[in-house]
Amino acid sequence: MPPLYVRRAAIGLRWRRTAVVVTVPEGGSVPVEPPPTRWELPSTSGDDDLVAFGADLEPGTLLAAYRNGLFPMPVDQLLGRATDLAWWSPNPRGVLPLGGIKVARSLRQSIHKFEIRVDTAFHEVIEACADPSRPGAWISDDIRKAYERLHRLGWAHSVEAWTPDGRLAGGLYGVAIGGLFAGESMFHARQRWGRDASKVALVALVEMMRAEHPVGRLLDVQWGTRHLASLGVVEIPRPEYLSRLRRALELPLPPAFAEHAAHKAR
Repeated sequence: MPPLYVRRAAIGLRWRRTAVVVTVPEGGSVPVEPPPTRWELPSTSGDDDLVAFGADLEPGTLLAAYRNGLFPMPVDQLLGRATDLAWWSPNPRGVLPLGGIKVARSLRQSIHKFEIRVDTAFHEVIEACADPSRPGAWISDDIRKAYERLHRLGWAHSVEAWTPDGRLAGGLYGVAIGGLFAGESMFHARQRWGRDASKVALVALVEMMRAEHPVGRLLDVQWGTRHLASLGVVEIPRPEYLSRLRRALELPLPPAFAEHAAHKAR
């Protein structure tokens, strides 16, 4: 297999269960496995977060990357250079412990304002996340199209917060493989009715991952930030992340995502 072009770079409240009503498509079982990648995956033994350039965004490449602790992100937004497909494995890695999410009183009150749905508006969610007017926007057309392909195969999913009158107020999307959910991006509507919607979607995602066989599941958020830390995200060393990843991949999908995956596989 042709190797990726590798180049080193110096880049350098107590939880109480909250009832969440979830709407998912009818179905039942596993996503569609695409043809394997033709690329040899890069090593993650170095210290840098950025581990490689190149390759492609085919479904097989993306899934192989996630199974090995990598994810794609164009490098121009982070390094101030021309757009180039880069592959990342942060060290340390941001993860959200399923028993450690912090739900402030104001957020707890907001939960009751939204209906949570899964995979009913994936295109709209990723379009909103890719809005170029957002600060730090990084989702290119190629990235968006690649994850929409993964969604059609049953691997990429959206968790959506809807208002009672049927407006998409916010949500998130990511990739689910076994017990791993790799979060990619989230958004909320800028109007007042969108306040806290993305956080509510995150709380709902945690609920979904805690359903049936929760021990060992892994919610990956890529990098830790001050905002994510306020929600309970912690950072762990890359070797620990990769060890936990291997265990998580052996677990079954959470029911909410397994139902959608089977629906897509038909």
